[in-house]
Amino acid sequence: MNEALLRSLTPSVLGILVRRGADFAAAEDAMQDALVEAVRVWPADPPRDPKGWLVTVAWRRFLDATRAEAARRRREDLVDEEPAPGPAPAVDDTLQLYFLCAHPSLTPSSAVALTLRAVGGLTTRQIAQAYLVPEATMAQRISRAKRTVSGVRFDQPGDVATVLRVLYLVFNEGYSGDVDLAAEAIRLTRQLAAAIDHPEVAGLLALMLLHHARRAARTAPDGSLVPLAEQDRGRWDTESIAEGVEILQAALARDRLGEFQAQAAIAALHADAPTAEETDWVQIVEWYDELARLTDSPVVRLNRAVAVGEADGPRAGLAALVALDDSLPRHAAVAAYLHERDGDLATAARLYAEAAQKAPNLAERDHLTRQAARLNARGWH
Repeated sequence: MNEALLRSLTPSVLGILVRRGADFAAAEDAMQDALVEAVRVWPADPPRDPKGWLVTVAWRRFLDATRAEAARRRREDLVDEEPAPGPAPAVDDTLQLYFLCAHPSLTPSSAVALTLRAVGGLTTRQIAQAYLVPEATMAQRISRAKRTVSGVRFDQPGDVATVLRVLYLVFNEGYSGDVDLAAEAIRLTRQLAAAIDHPEVAGLLALMLLHHARRAARTAPDGSLVPLAEQDRGRWDTESIAEGVEILQAALARDRLGEFQAQAAIAALHADAPTAEETDWVQIVEWYDELARLTDSPVVRLNRAVAVGEADGPRAGLAALVALDDSLPRHAAVAAYLHERDGDLATAARLYAEAAQKAPNLAERDHLTRQAARLNARGWH
């Protein structure tokens, strides 16, 4: 059974069902029934036209479900509307599905789950395993999301920025269980880049590739985090870096700068440095200035303070930090690093310990705890 083929056909077939009159929730349910039937039948009797087969079977499942709930006259009308078996039109509704799944009425977590389900073709069980929640919980989340968007017009204009944020959320979930969400996000973003000519889509794809290229070097054999400056750059994926840089350069050449392009430019400067000491921190600060102008994000300014500390010295970085709210996520960790660079080990150790208590995940907490222990072991007191 070619699971990749089924996954690639799912968005297009789902779009055809919606255009023919099925609401989104009913179309998705019918599509899943057709996929189950394909898994059962195709190994022994593969169809000559897989897409047409799926459209025909899914539409029949939709009609069966409608017949069970509707009046006899309406059931008869729908039977007359059933499309004849045969080749399906070559229309790909993947792009519209992206926008529908990223509808502003959905919460970010629901939009991510629905995108993975409807566009990515993942099963509810796979998504639940990736998010470490019970399958029933994820099924309810997806069902609520489908109900929310079931009344949305399929041709309603979408918001590219919202779609990109959803894809970036998927990417940042990393990987868990048998689903690699980072790789899945890259696959979905490639689909979107092939369907829409937009520099920010290209910027996001470049950013994902450049970050993903460093994945193998981010953790030690014991699972602990390895900071960027200490990573073995020989383990970075040079092909992904080259592809990301090429995509980024083409996007920047269009002179329509957006936040994902700016983030990708920063990632490219890190990837381009043969060693941590050779990183062009001055350019990175300049790109953070552009990113801050585009987003006005305090998190961006926090990261900029680190870059300033590298480019102009730790005291300059600490000065940039003064203007920021110390309740920001990872503020204490940044302050600890800059104080250590400035030689104030007592303050740095205290701040590393404080940052560990606020860490968003176990790996980061353990890393920060070790940093505090390392300084305390040096006997600064």
